[in-house]
Amino acid sequence: MPVLRIPTPLRAYTNGQAEVNVTGANVAEALTDLTKQYPAIKPHLFNDDGALRPFVNLFIGENNIKDLQGVDTPIKDGEKIMLIPSIAGG
Repeated sequence: MPVLRIPTPLRAYTNGQAEVNVTGANVAEALTDLTKQYPAIKPHLFNDDGALRPFVNLFIGENNIKDLQGVDTPIKDGEKIMLIPSIAGG
């Protein structure tokens, strides 16, 4: 089962869980499973039209999925997906 690592600011929406076991053959399916388990996190990851928000970055190992196949990037059993929101400052 793949594992999705949740950053501290979003753990309030996963009952404090730092890692969530998810199912799916690709990133999109894993995110769907995450939002089924924890519906409150969905608006923090997706726009109203269902697209991944631009500030949400997902990494498999050191590779940003935007540099791979996006949400269609395949994932393997036991693989870790890191969710890293962009942080802006001034």
